[in-house]
Amino acid sequence: MMPLLLQSELPGLNLVNRGKVRDIYDLGESLLIVTTDRISAFDVVMNEGIPYKGFVLTQISRFWFEHMADIIPNHLLATETDDFPAVLQPYREQLAGRSMVVRKARPLPIECIVRGYLAGSGWKEYRAQGTVCGIPLPAGLRDGDRLPEAIFTPSTKAELGAHDENISFAQAVGLCGEEVAGQARDAALKIYDLGRRELEAKGIILADTKFEFGLVDGKLIWIDEALTPDSSRFWPRDQYCPGAAQPSFDKQFLRDYLETLDWNKQPPAPRLPEEIVRKTSEKYLEALKRITGREV
Repeated sequence: MMPLLLQSELPGLNLVNRGKVRDIYDLGESLLIVTTDRISAFDVVMNEGIPYKGFVLTQISRFWFEHMADIIPNHLLATETDDFPAVLQPYREQLAGRSMVVRKARPLPIECIVRGYLAGSGWKEYRAQGTVCGIPLPAGLRDGDRLPEAIFTPSTKAELGAHDENISFAQAVGLCGEEVAGQARDAALKIYDLGRRELEAKGIILADTKFEFGLVDGKLIWIDEALTPDSSRFWPRDQYCPGAAQPSFDKQFLRDYLETLDWNKQPPAPRLPEEIVRKTSEKYLEALKRITGREV
């Protein structure tokens, strides 16, 4: 069994950010991203880790970055420890399977979300206003219904512990500029469409997903993670039944459990029972197998 990693410890390396899930180190001309087994929900990091989660996220991201490299360039340089710089070799055991060396980019100040189905906060807004992120939708849709066409709904990037806020495309233009915002929107919609079709063939519905993009020498590249259970809402196709919340292969299972608690979605996080941790891990591992064909 792969050891649980809640926090990387790489003495002598320059740690530049410890986020909700990833620890990022500056290697000079590149970055090292270590994907831990931490899990967050409602922008709060849980105290318990999820076994194999860092491995699953890294391997699924690697699969999609390599698979879609001809659609948009990405930041991936190496994922095998044998290909890592010499300075990382003393930490091979800690890094194996859960880390990648990537090119540096200037991240856009927005998260690029594409929604193809009505779910989550989108469903709540639609019930109240007939819109999702301010975009009008046809009347009579049900929870879980497929939208007439996928929609681009950007959001701000919140600091650790704060909540992202949905913004309009016009606001995204204000933050990124018209050309870059348009490129990010078009890239996100194109990746989503291809990912949705390929995942459907593997028995998974891609309800929605989040992308991050950055600029390298003024050109847009895909960064961070790629169509993972952390950044996406995955539903088993053979159990799809609109009109209610859907079963999932992602951390929605954890969110659903947390919604049953008397918790205000602010730190400190509640304790997670062993059964919830185990079942969450199983869902991540099933997503890995279905998407990449790999098992741990």
